[in-house]
Amino acid sequence: MSKEKKVTAAPLEDCPIKKHTTKSWFAALILGIFFGLAVIVPGVSGSTIAIIFGFYAGMLYGLGNILNDFKRCFAFLLPIGIGAIVGFGAGFLLLKELFEAYVFQVVCLFVGLMIGAIPALTREIKGEKISALRGILFVVGFAIPLAIGGLSILLMGGEENTATLTFSVRTLLAYIPLGFVVAITQIVPGLSATAILMAFGQFKPILNSIDKDVLLGEPLIILMLVALVLGFGVGIICISKIFSAILKKHKGTAFFMVIGLSFGSIASMFLNTDVYTVYVDWATNGISVPTLIISAVLLAVGFVGSFLLTKYELSHNES
Repeated sequence: MSKEKKVTAAPLEDCPIKKHTTKSWFAALILGIFFGLAVIVPGVSGSTIAIIFGFYAGMLYGLGNILNDFKRCFAFLLPIGIGAIVGFGAGFLLLKELFEAYVFQVVCLFVGLMIGAIPALTREIKGEKISALRGILFVVGFAIPLAIGGLSILLMGGEENTATLTFSVRTLLAYIPLGFVVAITQIVPGLSATAILMAFGQFKPILNSIDKDVLLGEPLIILMLVALVLGFGVGIICISKIFSAILKKHKGTAFFMVIGLSFGSIASMFLNTDVYTVYVDWATNGISVPTLIISAVLLAVGFVGSFLLTKYELSHNES
């Protein structure tokens, strides 16, 4: 007697993943680029962009069920993965240098982009009642990114970290749970992977170590990076399943904290070690008026562009 095959994938009508059209494929590619950029620029939240484009539920399902519904999930996640590689590569090769030279201006551009996307978040709680619990969750969510940013400054002392990684078994093992924590930032909207790594004092050492000469000088560093990726992969699958279940049962309440996290993330972009060095320079040499003017213009440009795109996507999805 043959055993009945266990079906673990969601029925087609219940699955949030839909087959990509040409437009949605390229939209998913753009989403992936933002995920890649999130590794370089503090405060950028790929999950928030996923909400704007209407891919968030599908992304959670795809990441959480990639092992038991591989074909469907892989096809949905493929353009996001390609975009993430492109975004990280572009961010590392191009934006990294630009970010280091014009950190405050770049941050203001991305702050504008995040502020313009707020309507996509507030839409999720439209008509929801405000309770004491939901208010507390909003405040807690708002405080978390600020606390992480402040912690990164305290731990780093506001100094530029030019160190590279040094291999040790202890650090190798620590990088697995660190990768898991970084995975949380990619699932929960409003959290920044960069800010988390800064808080642990690992952002610049990791970035400085992704270099041919460094890796050739100490090849075992590659094992540390693999451990980080391994923890990240396990975390992505586990956290996607958990957060998908939370949203399914308590979406309204959960989004009050999500919006708090997003608002706190926007504020925390001005509270991290990279931007802190700008403040120290201003305190020593005086505030640069041209920098402030250019930054204000970039913030406005980012806001207008993101706001118009968000309004278009929201009206398109409703229609």
